[in-house]
Amino acid sequence: QVQLVESGGGLVQAGDSLRLSCAASGRTFSRYTMGWFRQAPGKEREFVAAISTNYAAYYAGSVKGRFTISRDKAKNAVYLQMNSLKNEDTAVYYCAVGGGSYNQKSSYDYWGQGTQVTVSS
Repeated sequence: QVQLVESGGGLVQAGDSLRLSCAASGRTFSRYTMGWFRQAPGKEREFVAAISTNYAAYYAGSVKGRFTISRDKAKNAVYLQMNSLKNEDTAVYYCAVGGGSYNQKSSYDYWGQGTQVTVSS
């Protein structure tokens, strides 16, 4: 059974940093794109970042330059380093695994349960 488990969320102040982790189990995802999405209250789930099998990274414009995605194929894991956090980054963050269009929810086959990130001013 495939499982994606996120960790590292929490309550921080604006300007702080957080590092999210996502550990996958049940199968090896080294040949899949791994991504992060987020969903704020009352809003659609939106693309944040993705990393391909050859380590190419893609970012939403709102996080580019502040967030860094990375992966460890040996650990079957993906990470999201978030710096200079803003109030508008507050959301539940989900990791996902899939292929195809990296910024489309429909391209991802497996999803974690999410971890809450709250940024206060």
